[in-house]
Amino acid sequence: MAEPFHPDKGPYLADLPPGERFVGFYTLRNKHLDTFRDPTRGQFLTLTLADRSGQRIGRVWEDAPAVYDELQVGDTLKLEGESEDFQGRLQIRVLRVRPANPNEYDPRDLLPSSQRDPQEMLAELNAARAALANPHLAALLAFFFEDSGFLNRFVQAPAAKKVHHAYLHGLLEHCLEMLALTPTLAAHYPDLDHDLLITGILLHDIGKLREYEWDVDIDLTTEGRLVGHVVLTDEALTEALTHLPEFPPELALRLRHMLLAHPGRVEYGAARRPMTLEAVALHHLDTLSTQLNRVSGLLAERPPHQPWTDYIRGLGRSLYGGRDDDLNLEERSRTE
Repeated sequence: MAEPFHPDKGPYLADLPPGERFVGFYTLRNKHLDTFRDPTRGQFLTLTLADRSGQRIGRVWEDAPAVYDELQVGDTLKLEGESEDFQGRLQIRVLRVRPANPNEYDPRDLLPSSQRDPQEMLAELNAARAALANPHLAALLAFFFEDSGFLNRFVQAPAAKKVHHAYLHGLLEHCLEMLALTPTLAAHYPDLDHDLLITGILLHDIGKLREYEWDVDIDLTTEGRLVGHVVLTDEALTEALTHLPEFPPELALRLRHMLLAHPGRVEYGAARRPMTLEAVALHHLDTLSTQLNRVSGLLAERPPHQPWTDYIRGLGRSLYGGRDDDLNLEERSRTE
């Protein structure tokens, strides 16, 4: 990992070797009390700790109920601990812990972030905008992306809380993955309105800027819980169109349909099933980027030298990522 933003951050969780005693700042993602096998020993506390590098499990063996009451999920914690190997996985023995004070840490150290440079990604987005031939769609994108407040939040935003691109700059990265596939679609389907598809990609999740908050942890806002990003996206688009009186009504209707239909199915949040060529393309590009990022992340979380993930309830299966010591054909030829 890069150097921490705050000098007192302590080690990133991904960088911890076994047997190291340390002091650091971490976000509490989850907590629960468990009873020892010998009930006379009482309870111990399991904490899910996180920073921008990932997550680790922490255990509090003493005074667990009192510590449980003191800590709230979403808190930033200052803790002293010792890393240890437990059945092939690194965990943290928590020796002392308390809620941190706001001036003791930098939130940028705590949230995971895209591995891509956000300014490079923004340049790609602007290049896609500049290539649009349709002046109405170009003007609509300018309305959003030339607003500094909107642009700053768009660049910072995660794409989700957990499932995919759930890190800073994740929404921007997600959109660019979709954009990268559009030339192939355009080459194979000449009837596809390429400019309309590009516009749909860049705007399909803008409601997430109101659906999520990400100051210390990624979480849903009240508005996000009650309304959801599909409706919030349509609201934002409808409001923008009031400032563009020359925008063609038919084009506006087709774009609104794309954004309202992009989840694909009503049970997934769509207001309608996709009914146009561009809406179908947007839905499947969105799904492809979402699912590949999700599977890639789950495989990356496997313990070292473990080819399979644990059973993933949301997918209904485990995933296979191969063995670290497997050699591909090129590597084999060099060793023979």
